[in-house]
Amino acid sequence: MGTLELVLVVVVTAVVTGTVAALVVARWSSPGGRAGEPGPGDGGSVGAELQRAVDTLVAVAGEQLDARTRTGAAHLEARKELIDAELERLRATLAELAGLVQRAESERAGQLGQVSAQLAGVARSHSELGRTTATLAQALTNAQTRGQWGERMAADVLRAAGFVEGVNYRTQVTTRSGSRPDVTFLLPGDRVVHMDVKFPLAGYLELLDADTEVERDQARDGFLRAARARVKELAQRGYIDEQDGTLDVVLLLIPNEQVYAFLHEHDPTLLDDALGQRVVLCSPSTLFAVLAVLRQAVDAFALERASGEILQLLAGFADQWGRFTDQLDKVGRGLDSTQRAYEALAGTRRSQLERQLDRVEELRSQRGVEAVVADDQRARLVPLGREGHGGDQDPGDGSTAADAPNPGGSPGVGEGRG
Repeated sequence: MGTLELVLVVVVTAVVTGTVAALVVARWSSPGGRAGEPGPGDGGSVGAELQRAVDTLVAVAGEQLDARTRTGAAHLEARKELIDAELERLRATLAELAGLVQRAESERAGQLGQVSAQLAGVARSHSELGRTTATLAQALTNAQTRGQWGERMAADVLRAAGFVEGVNYRTQVTTRSGSRPDVTFLLPGDRVVHMDVKFPLAGYLELLDADTEVERDQARDGFLRAARARVKELAQRGYIDEQDGTLDVVLLLIPNEQVYAFLHEHDPTLLDDALGQRVVLCSPSTLFAVLAVLRQAVDAFALERASGEILQLLAGFADQWGRFTDQLDKVGRGLDSTQRAYEALAGTRRSQLERQLDRVEELRSQRGVEAVVADDQRARLVPLGREGHGGDQDPGDGSTAADAPNPGGSPGVGEGRG
């Protein structure tokens, strides 16, 4: 039984009980009888009334129960629809999750295949590296091979630094003392610095091949002693010779960064001791830095020499510039004189000539003489009375009309000048 039905039963029971109790009380408290004694004919009426009340209550309770039942059924139907929708959503979500799981499984399988292939490649690379290392170790046991390896490493570093053989350095050049360094760097001012690339690596290879701790300690100590002996030998080879134009240091290439770091780690004083013997230990990376400094020094010297040549050229230019300015001043003074002469001609002399011409023009106007332009574009003065009578022709003696005698005895054109 549900909670709603239980509540309805309790309510009906309470109502019925209350009704019966009310009827009993009403009967016993009626004015026609005594308390506790029922009147005549009351039993049937009470029973009928009680029955009617019960029927009414049962009908009301049934109606309410039906209404409650219908409401509950509607709520249950709505809840069922909600539950069905939620179940459908969960079903779609589960299908999507199943698809994701399937794709993830496929991707995992593909990734596992790739990882397997990569692991196989790593295994092959490791095997090849092992064979190469074994071959390299076997090759480096030969002193000549170790020297060739050092020369190859030095050549790679030199090429990376931009050095050119025959221009920036030379190889296997015999010095004045008879020694032959592997590389000789050419510096400005006919100076050189030598470098040796042979280094004892046999002890280091023995250290790598050692199986026990005692063997490793012995190989390490032997390798460190061989390195110090190499530094001492190089310092005594005559690579430093002031008369031969060398710098006061010599370079020693250690052709492996790991070996260089091992020396610094297990013999920290080796570097200082080598510098005390004027030997500079270089790994491939530090050699590149040293070469960069050398290259910068060479460029600075070339720039300084070019600057000196430029200053010399500037000195010659200054001398030529002085001569040029002197000649220019002379020309300027000549131009000033010419300018003054021109101004005198264009000023005073021209005004005087124009004044005389004005007097001639005045005289021509007084005498009635007109200007005639001949074939040679020169103006000639002729008397007005001879117009149309061959005034442009010669009079026969080669003189022009302006040269003919003036009948009036007045002065000629040229006679009017004061």
